[in-house]
Amino acid sequence: MKRVLLEVCIDTIEGLDAAVAGGADRIELCSALALGGLTPGPGLLQAAQEVAVPVMVMIRPRPGDFLLTEDEVDMACEEIAEVRARGLAGVVIGANHPGGKLDAAALSRMVVAADGLDITLHRAVDLAPDAAEAVQLARRLGIGRILSSGGAVRAVDGMDRLRQMVRAGGTAVSIMPGAGITPENAAALVKGLGIREIHASCGRPVPQDPKAVDLGFAPSQLRVTSVEDVRTLSSALSALA
Repeated sequence: MKRVLLEVCIDTIEGLDAAVAGGADRIELCSALALGGLTPGPGLLQAAQEVAVPVMVMIRPRPGDFLLTEDEVDMACEEIAEVRARGLAGVVIGANHPGGKLDAAALSRMVVAADGLDITLHRAVDLAPDAAEAVQLARRLGIGRILSSGGAVRAVDGMDRLRQMVRAGGTAVSIMPGAGITPENAAALVKGLGIREIHASCGRPVPQDPKAVDLGFAPSQLRVTSVEDVRTLSSALSALA
């Protein structure tokens, strides 16, 4: 059996180095993971060009919901063009309507902008009321991968919905569980779903300066990518092969 691929999401240069050193097979490059991940800036994009593993870039122009205006979709398409110009592997996109249904028009525009790049649909899919319908839309648009927790806080608790998504995706769309992934629960996801890739942050909490927190410069706690945790999860996935 082929080894399960490990994608690690990072939002700092230190996290990028830790993920690569720990054995990540692919990187999801973001800024502001404390806000769920936003489009990274030019400095981090430049650093990502130097690593030897594929890099997927989060395309999310602002925090909050995924109800994108036309201007925000324009911004997203410009950000996708920047990813292409830098020669990175692909992009991570998502957009919803009120109520959670995927925004096909916005997604279609971003898919066209990303032609030739690898494309992941992010956890905006977890807001969709009908998981199978969302996967089928992604399939029609030519999106080959979906990151999902199965609509749960932790992917291991969203197994039923993830199974529906795996069935709907067939061989055309890879369902990649993410959220709360650990070496201890990875095996249950791999064996229970038959998936071939997993997404994790491998982060450890780091307290922040109380004054910076009081002034609104930082949350009370941030998570920083741990090379040891990446290595441990990578080893656990290798043992499943």
